[in-house]
Amino acid sequence: MHVNRLHEWAVSPAEAIRIQKDLAPTLIADAPIDLDAVRTVAGVDVSVRPDPLTSEPMSRAAVVVMRFPDLTVLEVARSAQPTPFPYIPGLLTFREAPVLLEAFAALTIEPDVFIFDGMGRAHPRRMGIAAHLGLWLDRPTIGCGKTHLIGVYDPVGVEAGSASALVDRGETIGVVLRTRTNVSPVYISVGHRAELQSAIALTLRCVTRYRLPEPIRAAHREAGRTDAL
Repeated sequence: MHVNRLHEWAVSPAEAIRIQKDLAPTLIADAPIDLDAVRTVAGVDVSVRPDPLTSEPMSRAAVVVMRFPDLTVLEVARSAQPTPFPYIPGLLTFREAPVLLEAFAALTIEPDVFIFDGMGRAHPRRMGIAAHLGLWLDRPTIGCGKTHLIGVYDPVGVEAGSASALVDRGETIGVVLRTRTNVSPVYISVGHRAELQSAIALTLRCVTRYRLPEPIRAAHREAGRTDAL
């Protein structure tokens, strides 16, 4: 599939922050996703592990496209390359984007929506990986984080579907969402070309027996494979 090329990735941390700040105002975070029109949803994840030969960090990306709403797997795209950027909180995209863009380019199906294992606007500069790469993909993107990065929130009800607004500096940047009763919540935020309520609804419709949406679970499994490339 085609992606927009907006900037270089081999930059300093200071330049990376400047890029995030410059791009943040261009995000579209108020576009409802028409769930009745969604036919395909992709899960996106990256695993970073030491290379068995060199011990250097190796990034392995997976994009798993599923038919919606029955969540049948239609396509899997993978890529692997040396990890190009150090781990710096808030700059995850610069570590993971190069290998993900290679996987996106291999897709023959153009998904209607992408769900990332990571943040969207729930980020200090409102530019988590789902938001940043949403601009490159120019498709609706949703961030689904497993751990708290930023913002404050009230306690979340124990029932599946319960949610609490995630707020930073007076702005609602996402929700803390209970996807399964009595199971730890996830952190949902809009990436690009989406809005929060439809992002929540789509996430819940992609959950089956587990805490994480099925597209992300599938992408996590595929990214963790070492025999696929």
